[in-house]
Amino acid sequence: MKKYRIKHNDKVYELEVEVIEEGQEVPVAKAKPDSATHVTSIPTCGGDDVEVTAPMQGTILDLKVSDGHQVKAGDTLMILEAMKLENDIVAPKDGIVKSIHVSKGSNVATGECLLVMV
Repeated sequence: MKKYRIKHNDKVYELEVEVIEEGQEVPVAKAKPDSATHVTSIPTCGGDDVEVTAPMQGTILDLKVSDGHQVKAGDTLMILEAMKLENDIVAPKDGIVKSIHVSKGSNVATGECLLVMV
């Protein structure tokens, strides 16, 4: 093991690095899928309703649709800012926006319902 000290933006980090010889086999642990980020199906509210939820906490910067708006799968519904990055929240399927549960400037939590589509 070698230790390194790295300074970045006036913060000091200590790092340990293992030196591996060429040809030396290294076991690699496989990560299990995180249930919070691994989407297995579109959440539903009953019937044909589809609930679009926040993938992460952040602030709604802009709404691109309104109630009754017809959208196609992949259309941008709204912009969510998280950690100074803008993220498009897109329609998971073709449909019509039934109700919007947030407004521009709203702070949202991970998993919070943003809108419902039919």
